[in-house]
Amino acid sequence: MILTRRVLRWPIKQSPSLPVNTCFSSGIAFDSIKMAAMFSSSEISKTASSLFSAYASFAGSMMLVRSVANELIPHQLRSYLYSAFRYFFTPLSPDLTLAIDERCGMSKNQVYEAAEVYLSTRISPKTERLKLSKTRKQKHFTIGLEKGELVVDGFEDVRLTWRFVCTEGQKPHGGEKKHFELSFNKKHKDKVLDFYLPYVLLKAEEIKKQDKMIKLYSRQCPFSCEDDNERRGGSWGSIILEHPATFDTLAMDPALKKMIIDDLEMFLRRNAYYKKVGKAWKRGYLLYGPPGTGKSSLVAAMANYLKFDIYDLGLTSVRSDAELRRTLLSTTNRSILLIEDIDCSSEVLERQMRNKNKKLPDKTGLTLSGILNCIDGLWSSCGDERIIVFTTNYKDRIDPALLRPGRMDLHINMSYCTTDGFRLLASNYLGISSKHNPFFAEIDSLLNSTEATPAEVAEELMKSDDPNIALQGLVNFLKRKRDEADDETENKATGCGEVDSSVRRLNAIVSRVKRLKTNVDQRKIMMRKRK
Repeated sequence: MILTRRVLRWPIKQSPSLPVNTCFSSGIAFDSIKMAAMFSSSEISKTASSLFSAYASFAGSMMLVRSVANELIPHQLRSYLYSAFRYFFTPLSPDLTLAIDERCGMSKNQVYEAAEVYLSTRISPKTERLKLSKTRKQKHFTIGLEKGELVVDGFEDVRLTWRFVCTEGQKPHGGEKKHFELSFNKKHKDKVLDFYLPYVLLKAEEIKKQDKMIKLYSRQCPFSCEDDNERRGGSWGSIILEHPATFDTLAMDPALKKMIIDDLEMFLRRNAYYKKVGKAWKRGYLLYGPPGTGKSSLVAAMANYLKFDIYDLGLTSVRSDAELRRTLLSTTNRSILLIEDIDCSSEVLERQMRNKNKKLPDKTGLTLSGILNCIDGLWSSCGDERIIVFTTNYKDRIDPALLRPGRMDLHINMSYCTTDGFRLLASNYLGISSKHNPFFAEIDSLLNSTEATPAEVAEELMKSDDPNIALQGLVNFLKRKRDEADDETENKATGCGEVDSSVRRLNAIVSRVKRLKTNVDQRKIMMRKRK
């Protein structure tokens, strides 16, 4: 105020060097300062208190309106009104987001699997967390995204953002639910759906072929090399199949081996043919023979030859037809479904029949009709380029309904070791051939008269690095088996003779008892007549 008074006392004179307009402007400025000085501190405090009172009154009114609304308006209507307000007042986003779930119904989502493979090659320097793995036979590291990470990709003039999302399942033991979110500008929707996503599928197939690792899947596998949650539902855990068996190392008849290879090649190139004749693109094989004849090794050789994954299914672990369907639908194309010891799995069906006979509730729910429907019924068409392999030690124990073509198309007898199989084993294990070897002729003669499995022959050849010692041990082994077989035959013959003589003696005793009984009855009758 002191400063203001001093300013007001200053006389306003026109400077001779300034124009009239300049002096007039200076006068207006001093008038403005004079008006501002007229507001006192009391007036400012009155204005602030008025504003605070208005705000308090407004806030109270809003709280009253909110309380009345909560009491009178139902919760569903309030939620609808809130969402409507958010819709009208939220600015529209120019981006579109596609959610790509891990599963598509009961099957795996092909787009999800392709994105998982494709994005491992599109990691940007800005990515903070990655998953890294490598097996002994893999040539390169396997890189995957951690949950919440982003990957930015480009396709022509389109900028695309991928995000890996994991959420906890709603059920107590549901595990994590995984999906990818693909975001881009809405105006590029047609280009992304028609060109970009097919490009991702194609590139993923090329990447898989470059570093293809054959996997062995099992429902009893505790861990998966890819995903710990693969076990839930009808899914599988997997490991890398490192079985070294090939058709070149199998101790089989060469003609039988060539027949199997030709059959597999014909199956692979007949996709159009199967569609033309109206059949599902699948092929069934039955491998039967005694233990140790190489049934499992043949399955591994088929997988290595075709580059197909193996799904090892034990029917004893399946509790119902519905579970069997879920399990089979979770398998992929270009795979081998292996059902070992199908004759032992029939115990499940026998147990079910016993329960029905006893009028007990059926707890398993797995039926022969359910197995047949999944193998050769409507459910068998849910997949292409699949091979189903059954193994058994006793073919005569299998239900005839499973043996017919369409279910077990080709029956392969895995017999005992032959001379050709022995020569292949000698070449693989000892590095020798049949030329100028004195043991080969004797071993061939013994194999023709003795039943020895390829596993037994291979075990004898592995006992020494010296070929002559190993072959001599094999000769001794085959002679022992021949002598044991002869002794068993003689014992059977002797046993049969003893049984026959025992039966004859028993029949004679029974006849004698009958005659004695008849004589006693006749004497009783004579005594009654005399009386």
